[in-house]
Amino acid sequence: MAALNALSLLNTVFGYPAFRGRQAEVVEQVAGGGDALVLMPTGGGKSLCYQIPALLREGTGVVVSPLIALMHDQVAALREVGVRAAYLNSALSAQQAAAVEQAFLRGAWDLLYVAPERLVTPRFLDLLERAELALFAIDEAHCVSQWGHDFRPEYIQLSLLHQRFPKVPRIALTATADAQTRAEIVTRLQLEDARQFVSSFDRPNIRYQIVEKADPRKQLLDFIQAEHSGAAGIVYCLSRRKVEETAAWLEKHGIRALPYHAGMDVQTRQRNQDIFLREDGIVMAATIAFGMGIDKPDVRFVAHLDLPRSIEGYYQETGRAGRDGAPADAWMTYGLTDVVQQRRMIESGDADLQFKRVGLAKLDALLALCEATTCRRVRLLNYFGEDAEPCGNCDVCISPPATWDGTVAAQKALSAVYRTGSRFGAVHLIDVLCGHATDKVQQWGHDKLTVFGVGAEIDEKGWRAVFRQLVAQGLMGVDHDAFGALTLTDKSRAVLKGEQQVWMRQEIASKTSRKSRRPIAAPENPVDDALFEKLRIWRQAAAREHNVPAYVIFHDSTLAQIAQLRPATLDELGSVSGVGARKLEAYGAGILAVVNAAGQSLDRPENAIRHGWSRGTRK
Repeated sequence: MAALNALSLLNTVFGYPAFRGRQAEVVEQVAGGGDALVLMPTGGGKSLCYQIPALLREGTGVVVSPLIALMHDQVAALREVGVRAAYLNSALSAQQAAAVEQAFLRGAWDLLYVAPERLVTPRFLDLLERAELALFAIDEAHCVSQWGHDFRPEYIQLSLLHQRFPKVPRIALTATADAQTRAEIVTRLQLEDARQFVSSFDRPNIRYQIVEKADPRKQLLDFIQAEHSGAAGIVYCLSRRKVEETAAWLEKHGIRALPYHAGMDVQTRQRNQDIFLREDGIVMAATIAFGMGIDKPDVRFVAHLDLPRSIEGYYQETGRAGRDGAPADAWMTYGLTDVVQQRRMIESGDADLQFKRVGLAKLDALLALCEATTCRRVRLLNYFGEDAEPCGNCDVCISPPATWDGTVAAQKALSAVYRTGSRFGAVHLIDVLCGHATDKVQQWGHDKLTVFGVGAEIDEKGWRAVFRQLVAQGLMGVDHDAFGALTLTDKSRAVLKGEQQVWMRQEIASKTSRKSRRPIAAPENPVDDALFEKLRIWRQAAAREHNVPAYVIFHDSTLAQIAQLRPATLDELGSVSGVGARKLEAYGAGILAVVNAAGQSLDRPENAIRHGWSRGTRK
């Protein structure tokens, strides 16, 4: 019966015809009073796993959510479909918060979103004691892990929910958790008896592409202009200064771009985020401060101008692209400076030795992904304990790189490090190997060394790739106390003595192009494409009127289906995925008016000829 009710809610409230993946199992588990740990990829439908059980059970579902922006968007989306939802956070005045709390005690909310910092206060815990609770949902549960960059200390205290409310079911959800993080979530949240639901981490609609860093801003601009002109995207940078400079660079070259980082004043940062969420075609240049809670479904690309800290970070950040299921790109530039910088940041930090070891191990796993000569998706999924077949939709699958025996080159590079005293970075070492008698080379007398000029057969770009791969493979180290000087490691000896062969990836230009892309969500034919754009314009006006992001009204995928089906009645419109009863009532007439107006314009003979139609029959 619960499953039938759940499916009915899915159809009538949310407008979806069927559950995806393991959603139905999770809903049944939690609606029946059981605990659950849910791992689903971004865009996999995690929210429904607690929203529907909250509607099925008596009382209010309390959702622990880490970011204000996420709460606002989810509450707005729920209210649009007729669910009684509210949030409690610092954006509310004292009077507004008091009104939400009183309504909570009266049972006026189906779902109440609250930050972990507020939930663990004695005052709020007392409020929970006096209310009827349907469930606790702990979103972004990986924040409990001290090994991750999204660690929130308040999450560790959430174990008190089990202690104080043992009869209230709990569901912890995340899109990013390797085996170690998963175990930590179970232990810290006391979910040992919870049923675990681990879905595939694969996002087949995302194409992974990692290119050698040459002129990163120009490479980024070329990528956007060639693949995603006019589309929404996120560009991640390591520093605040780089964020500002990248946004300005893109603006200068005709891309609508905004900066976002923690150093900006709160008002400007919030305004930029609101513009990104509510308008189409904005590119956000950001640090990882622009992270969790980005629920915009039509982000067509996520680009990294700097190396992330781990595969978890990379997976989570790239997962903000293509949440609507349409093709999207995860694009990154990567070079030796990234490797040196990340190693230096880890080794020179204030963390204890164990934390540094974990950090270096996670970085090594990410470097292996960057240097992969086989399918990137296979490597990515293997990291999360999942087997996969080559995807045919990453740069390595599309343009397989060649490998070469780089043993002799490695020996020359390591010898140059040794002969120069392990005191210099790659630029100087490459000058020595290539035989460039620069002022610095002559000043140190390195033009007299036996290694001077021994690598002239390889150009500077080739040597940069050699040094990068040696560091990535752990055959060369980085001395953070000597401003990033390259050093020998314990593994270097075997290579220098000829006891270990070194295979390297041969860098080649990317051969991917727009022709290799699958179509985006918008309909392909020009008539439907025109209607799709008209529907987007209507949606933007409706979103402004309701003061919500456009995707809260309807996703692009829903508009695309409407444009393809061209419904003539409310019943036909109600069959479209994403159009529930409340939205059909609120927006049905408006949508049908747009579709009807577009149809009338096509009925005119001049338009029928221009679009290749003969009276109701497509050529």
